[in-house]
Amino acid sequence: MDICRRPPRPPPRGTTDHDRSSSSVDHRSPSPTLRASDALPLPLYLTNAVFFTLFFSVAYYLLHRWRDKIRNSTPLHVVTLSEIAAIVSLIASFIYLLGFFGIDFVQSFISRASHDAWDLDDPQHHRNFLIDDDPRRRPRIAVPPTPPTPPKLANPEPIISTLSSEEDEEIVKLVVDGTIPSYSLESKLGDCKRAASIRREALQRMTGRSLQGLPLEGLDYESILGQCCEMPVGYVQIPVGIAGPLLLDGFEHSVPMATTEGCLVASTNRGCKAIYASGGATSILLRDAMTRAPVVRFASAKRASELKFFLEDPNNFETLGVVFNRSSRFARLQGIHCSMAGKNLYMRFSCSTGDAMGMNMVSKGVQNVLDFLQDDFPDMDVIGISGNFCSDKKPAAVNWIEGRGKSVVCEAIIKEEVVKKVLKTNVAALVELNMLKNLAGSAVAGALGGYNAHASNIVSAIFIATGQDPAQNVESSNCITMLEPVNDGKDLHISVSMPSIEVGTIGGGTQLASQSACLNLIGVKGANKESPGSNSRLLATIVAGAVLAGELSLLSAIASGQLVKSHMKYNRSSKDVTKVAS
Repeated sequence: MDICRRPPRPPPRGTTDHDRSSSSVDHRSPSPTLRASDALPLPLYLTNAVFFTLFFSVAYYLLHRWRDKIRNSTPLHVVTLSEIAAIVSLIASFIYLLGFFGIDFVQSFISRASHDAWDLDDPQHHRNFLIDDDPRRRPRIAVPPTPPTPPKLANPEPIISTLSSEEDEEIVKLVVDGTIPSYSLESKLGDCKRAASIRREALQRMTGRSLQGLPLEGLDYESILGQCCEMPVGYVQIPVGIAGPLLLDGFEHSVPMATTEGCLVASTNRGCKAIYASGGATSILLRDAMTRAPVVRFASAKRASELKFFLEDPNNFETLGVVFNRSSRFARLQGIHCSMAGKNLYMRFSCSTGDAMGMNMVSKGVQNVLDFLQDDFPDMDVIGISGNFCSDKKPAAVNWIEGRGKSVVCEAIIKEEVVKKVLKTNVAALVELNMLKNLAGSAVAGALGGYNAHASNIVSAIFIATGQDPAQNVESSNCITMLEPVNDGKDLHISVSMPSIEVGTIGGGTQLASQSACLNLIGVKGANKESPGSNSRLLATIVAGAVLAGELSLLSAIASGQLVKSHMKYNRSSKDVTKVAS
């Protein structure tokens, strides 16, 4: 039963101190609540038992008597005194039981009505609480829960303000209280650096956590607006190391690698040294085509197949190519591969994209074709511009088999003396390890495009350093490493086949100052005006060449048992943790 805890009312005028004290005692010890069942001569459960028994007994008695009258042809309206008493008892017990099922509702309704009326007279009713003496009931007034507070740090770092004026201070307050959305600071202020500073300060105040270690100065925030990152508050520092020179196709290349993993650059550098000492590596570009695959739906599979046949008909390719190529002067449609799932059709468009990685370029071309097809196939329902048959940023067999971006094979012959002196192992051990680890081991693991030692390590490091999309490391690291003895078993032939390297030298993060500098170091900065696409293709071959070096070095370290020792040397902090903690 819900009862209200009422604050003590002031005693009426004329009461004595003794009366006031008595009154206060009464309020501290509330009187018991009166219930309608208190008027019954017996406890409620006994009264209920009596009337239940009476109702069913009398009903049985009357039915038995009426059956006898029907058998003896006695009129039913002729009743005895006992039958009159039974009928009265039946009616009385029925009325009681009918009221019994609603008694709790009636009591609670009367109680709530009386309390609500009392609360309306109470000037302090907005402070009242509800006490629930029945844990099965829910309180009628929900007290809003106190929002959880973030755990306090034992030694919180001090919050250092970067604001330069009182006007900025006022804007921070408006951002904190939600008057100004954080995402709109750049457009409202017209100063990207100032917007980042104000957003950073507002974030520190709202979270109570310091961003002292996150640099703010030194980044051109104008260059990332609308292109690289939204709502910036600083930037992350990642060290960049240089591996090489990598002797590839007769040219030397210094390979920038942004990483926080110790030993990675050193290992890749050792592989470059072994390749250089053996006369260099050779690369072959097999294909250059970015893909996008929309998904459309028809009312029937038959109708979907009609569009599939239309798109794959060579007689229609030229017309579709003209429509597709309107999106850019560099986009050139190369092919369309379709696949059906019931009445749904997946169309995988592939095209060249110049020196850009090309995702936006191919998407615009696909949209042009979809608009064109709508005239001949008005019943085509475009579900999405991407149906995952592309496939972007996900491990997929279609990329491993058909390729996406740049498909590259890179190979080198490592001389026997180089294997022994530089790599500290032998040809037979490397060939056996590659077969059992990269080929058989990956097959046992059910790998998809992962028949290598650590291609993803090198790809990620170069991608971050040169402003590529790090998430495309997923498909760009598809690689199979092959080793075999040549020249009567004395020398080692090593190759990496990478069917889906997705890189570009313009657009995205490539135009940022640090990443642009790394591209300039390689010699592929920006677009090649004389031969569009040649810069991005060269970058893809350099990625494959660096992977070749990394694979060679890591396999050698494992074969010679030096992996753990080298990581303990290059990938361990030399700080005394006990002194830092104290």
